Amino acid sequence: MDLSNKNAIVTGASSGIGISFSKKLIEKGAKVYGLARRLNKLSEVQEKLGNQFIPIKMDVTKPNDIHQWVQETFSEKNLPHVLINNAGLGIFGNVEKLSVADWNTMVETNLNGVFYLTHELVPFMKASEEHHHIINISSVAGLLGNPQLSGYNATKYGLRGFSEALFKELRYDKIKVTAMFPGSISTHFFDQVGSETHDNMLQPDDVADTLIHLLETPDNFLVNEITLRPLNPKNPNEK
Repeated sequence: MDLSNKNAIVTGASSGIGISFSKKLIEKGAKVYGLARRLNKLSEVQEKLGNQFIPIKMDVTKPNDIHQWVQETFSEKNLPHVLINNAGLGIFGNVEKLSVADWNTMVETNLNGVFYLTHELVPFMKASEEHHHIINISSVAGLLGNPQLSGYNATKYGLRGFSEALFKELRYDKIKVTAMFPGSISTHFFDQVGSETHDNMLQPDDVADTLIHLLETPDNFLVNEITLRPLNPKNPNEK
């Protein structure tokens, strides 16, 4: 796909790899609709990236709000070419300590939110003669389970299954679907669990460069799953 003059939607666009995704897309000439709950943070991103970044205050767990925004924004003359389902969160803890509210928060954000937005945008993509691409940001936690990650694992495994089914469902409609499974990335995600980032983690811009490569592959070439890991994941400051 030639990304110049294309419309891209990036969720979780106010921080971390969402900012890097938006930056790299804009550098390629795309217009980015950046979705997140915090408008003030999105406005800060717009100040850095310019007017090709359109800040949209949106909670992806609110299907009615998503429906209204999509219907007001997109049409056959303003198509959604790229969807990056990036918004996600992890609440870690032993299963007996994990509250029902925390479990539901992860399911709503990491899994249901992907469905809500994809459900609304796919009809516009199907009606188009152009090629489109949906990229779902999962995690290596969607490939292997670990203690104290049961809720996060469950949602990321679910996202893998959703992506696999969606790829087979949409492949003949000129719509690519890719699931990305990154390992530890140096972002504020780890602040939520009291862990520190370090230089041997994946860097957000490197992950974003990989995403751009996936989007720019030839129209009939699909990478439906890709795993990204640091070669040496150990903290260089630890002996």
